[in-house]
Amino acid sequence: MATAISANKAELLAIADAVAREKIIDRAIVIEAMEDAIQRSAKARYGAENDIRAKIDTETGDLRLWRVVEVVEEVEDYFKQVDLKGAQKLQKDAKIGDFIVDPLPPIEFGRIAAQASKQVIFQKVRDAERERQYEEFKDRAGEIITGVVKRVEFGHVVVDLGRAEGVIRRDQQIPREVVRVGDRTRSLILKVDRESRGPQIFLSRAHPDFMKKLFAQEVPEIYDGIIEIKAAARDPGSRAKIGVLSHDSSIDPVGACVGMKGSRVQAVVQEMQGEKIDIIPWSEDLATFVVNALQPAQVSRVVIDEEEDRIEVVVPDDQLSLAIGRRGQNVRLASQLSGSAIDIMTEDDASEKRQREFIERSTMFEKELDVDETLSQLLVAEGFSELEEVAYVPPEEISNIEGFDEDLAVELQARAVEALERREEAARERRRDLGVEDALIDMPYLTEAMLVTLGEAGIRTLDDLADLATDELIQKKRIEPRRREPSNRPEDKGGVLAAYNLSEEQGNEIIMAARAHWFEEEDGASAPGSEDQDAAAGGEDANAESSQ
Repeated sequence: MATAISANKAELLAIADAVAREKIIDRAIVIEAMEDAIQRSAKARYGAENDIRAKIDTETGDLRLWRVVEVVEEVEDYFKQVDLKGAQKLQKDAKIGDFIVDPLPPIEFGRIAAQASKQVIFQKVRDAERERQYEEFKDRAGEIITGVVKRVEFGHVVVDLGRAEGVIRRDQQIPREVVRVGDRTRSLILKVDRESRGPQIFLSRAHPDFMKKLFAQEVPEIYDGIIEIKAAARDPGSRAKIGVLSHDSSIDPVGACVGMKGSRVQAVVQEMQGEKIDIIPWSEDLATFVVNALQPAQVSRVVIDEEEDRIEVVVPDDQLSLAIGRRGQNVRLASQLSGSAIDIMTEDDASEKRQREFIERSTMFEKELDVDETLSQLLVAEGFSELEEVAYVPPEEISNIEGFDEDLAVELQARAVEALERREEAARERRRDLGVEDALIDMPYLTEAMLVTLGEAGIRTLDDLADLATDELIQKKRIEPRRREPSNRPEDKGGVLAAYNLSEEQGNEIIMAARAHWFEEEDGASAPGSEDQDAAAGGEDANAESSQ
């Protein structure tokens, strides 16, 4: 490359063409890099203060070198300015204020100058190559790509993709898969990041989407959109489940994915290093889908708790271990597939739980409503579980219970309202004991009980609340089957108010309302005389406190 600067004009263009083909970049970029290198070398020869330009003719290879100077009345900078008399020697019609060209003779490059020019060209070409790589791959996230294993570094596999390199990080590899340099491998383009050292292409063989894309390659009906993979879950290298739906009633989605004698699914299994795949028919009915997802275990009953986003599944005693799977694998995959936490229990467990809940609820009604055991048990038997339900349902829902009448319904609702008020007052006292500011009462959706929860978590002022992100406030706990060991990671424990089932919109509204005073303070600080007003207000507050 060092000879590129001192080469004749035909060789300049030939070198530019060769580099452009090798690096798969635009020829104009290579020529621009050469021009930049010549300009830098010329500045080193004539002085860095000069505004020197170089231009290579892309057709003939001719090189022109010149200095740009401004025509002025009185010269202050001899490198970039010229007086009118001197300018008219270069250009007859020059006038004050013009920028004119002062041609420079070609320069001979020494060894050091040639080496510096070579580095400039290399850097420009390298930057252009990186930009080309990023542009080529930036929109290809989610595609499957084939490459050759180039090297293994600290457990991460570097893959040659032809025009770029990708990396399969250790956590995105299939466990126990043996990878050797020179092996061809297929992987999913997970994401492409633009970085100073070039685009970073992250690949994955463990992501559920990798399995989806493999099925799309093996099953024409999926590629054509006749069959859709609605959900997928993987325990990489061990087991996976996919839920499939057919948009054509004449085509069996499970059979199409399995293929003749299992040929289609086996092709995917081999690519995934023997990972067992359960293909499950998708159902809009969540209970039905969960029953299918827990196969091969048999399910007796499914109870869905929409508020908690949990599903209680009851299985026969002899099916318990099968439903849970080894190390909880079966229920964990079913949980990921359905998007809800699944509790597995036997008939005895379910019966014991129902009995416990019945006793707890009837005891609560007996205490809060000041009624006898029989009446409280009747309420629970009719499906009432909370005081709010008793207080605010239409009266006829209570009076229609056998043995109840309108007068009793009215009395029970009045007592329920009183009990709720007592709870509210107790929560208010607790909130004050915790030192939670009264200003938090004005926040939308927050009840006294929620404020107590915030206070117990150390959130007691508007600023404390405003400093939270929405996820930290309302995010639900990470979905995990309860048969697994509880997680101690902070990100799995959910937001402070996760138990109150607030929506993301409600959480955003609460946070923005808590931050409103920040913007008011900024507006006040920017208004004329606002500092004096704040000082006066501070003085009044201080006087008020001292008078108290």
